Parts: sequence; C-alpha cells; structure tokens
Amino acid sequence: MSQDQGKDSQEFMETKLTYKAQEVLIGPDQPFVIIGERINPTRRKKLAAGMSEGDFSIVQEEARRQVEAGAQVLDVNAGIPGADEAALLRRAVEAVMEVVDVPLCIDTANPEALETALSVYPGKALINSTTAESSMMERVFPLAKEHGAAVIGVITDENGIPTTPEARLQVASKLLDEASKYGIPAEDIIIDPLALTVGADHNAARVTLDSLQLIRDESGVNMSLGASNVSFGLPDRKIINTTYLALAIARGMTTAITDPTVPEIQTTLLACDLLVGHDEYSMRWIKAYRKRNSS
Repeated sequence: MSQDQGKDSQEFMETKLTYKAQEVLIGPDQPFVIIGERINPTRRKKLAAGMSEGDFSIVQEEARRQVEAGAQVLDVNAGIPGADEAALLRRAVEAVMEVVDVPLCIDTANPEALETALSVYPGKALINSTTAESSMMERVFPLAKEHGAAVIGVITDENGIPTTPEARLQVASKLLDEASKYGIPAEDIIIDPLALTVGADHNAARVTLDSLQLIRDESGVNMSLGASNVSFGLPDRKIINTTYLALAIARGMTTAITDPTVPEIQTTLLACDLLVGHDEYSMRWIKAYRKRNSS
C-alpha cells in the first residue's frame, strides 16, 4: 500500500452499496451493517433441494425474515455441487429482488456466475469475495470495475493464511494495491482478516483482533468477518460469537456476515451501536426493546 493511501485513509473510510434508490453506508461513523448469511444452500438440505428444483420460495422467505430482523444487506449464494451455478445464482438474485429492497452481496467463486448475477443487479453490489491470490484477483477485479461493485478482500494468498497481524496487514496492502491497478478505490475494498476457530488454536481470535486494529490504523479501510467461525466445534457458540462481535467492533470491524435472526446477535450489535454513539437519543435500542417485549 502506498504512503498516500495511509495518509488519506480517513477520506475513503465509507463504502457505499446501493439497490435502485436504496443506499447503505458502511463506515466507522455509521451504524454497524449486518450482511444476512442465511441464503446459502451449504449444509442446508431443504434450501438446496428447493433451489435445485427451481423453487425459490424458501430463498424469498429467508430474505424477508432477515430484513425484518435487521439485515441491511443480504448475501446470496447458490453453490450447489453439480448444479448450473450461473443460472441458479441469477434466479436467486432475481427472486430476492422481488421481495426486498436492500443491497445484495453476491457470493460466488465462479466468474461466470458472478458476471451473470451482476448483470441483472440494478445498483452497486458487494462481491463476496476475492483472496490476494493473483489468479483470483485477475478474475474478480475486472468484473468489479465493470459493474461498479465493491469487494470483500480475504486475507490469504498463495502462501496461505498469515499467522501474524503484521503479515495480514501486508496481504491487505497487496489487495488494495492490486485493486487500485484496476481503478477500484480503497473505499470499495472491505478487508476480511479471517476469523479462525479458537477450538484449534487458542490464540486465533487474538491474532485476528490485533489484525483488525492494525489494518484500521494503517489503512483506514472497512473490515468484515465471518465471525461465527471463531466458535466452530465448541459448545455454547452464541455466547462466544456475540462476545467476539463486540470485541471486533471495538477493534475496527464495521460490518459482518452473520445471522440477524439470532436475537442475541441482533441485541449485541444494537448495544454496540448505542455505546459508541451510533444510535441518536437511543431510539433504535428503545424501539427494539419495545418490539421484543410486545411479542
């Protein structure tokens, strides 16, 4: 990353996503943005079966539920082994757009599927994701530039996942530098420093938290995590996940791909927004409290 990027980081801290006239801003001075994770057929047999058979009613139900629960952006994945992912992803995106008006995060590693989905999307989407591997960036960045999309950049490259915060910063810089070569500004790259399970390495969460803070301080870009990965294989995962979300927000995370329908997650994120001054007059907290206690 160039010195100019570091010096000017405060100028490009805000990532804008759009769907038609709807706009979502991701940034340190904005309320935390939830990217709903539930439209994903991986390990969800009923959803996968419906999509494979051309039935997108569950997709639409999940879209409605997540937006009602507080998701501002929806991740859409159609990765079913043996299926025509390009056709399925396009139909899934179209099905979601029929029932909700929020920006979408197009989730695929298939360039054909990505291009097909972006071609029918009327706005500025988020792409989930690219790594810092040259072959991946060469496929994803041209499509992001062509369609005006933002991209989640995952901290891994040909050498695997870096083991220290300093090494993860280097990979983040590699992603930002390469994106700039395609004319993609730093504000349109959201860095994912990777949440790994503490069940396999008790230092994994600390390394990621330190990476969040280092990348925030050095580059100023927005950051995201698949936060639930931290508790994989452990009991009482909700407690671990919600605590980790709060810690990550304190270190600079501004958005996350997570399940907004889990009450503990939604309440924790609302409390974080309240305590860091992103809930004017506590109105969102009070509204959510009344909703919880009226049902």
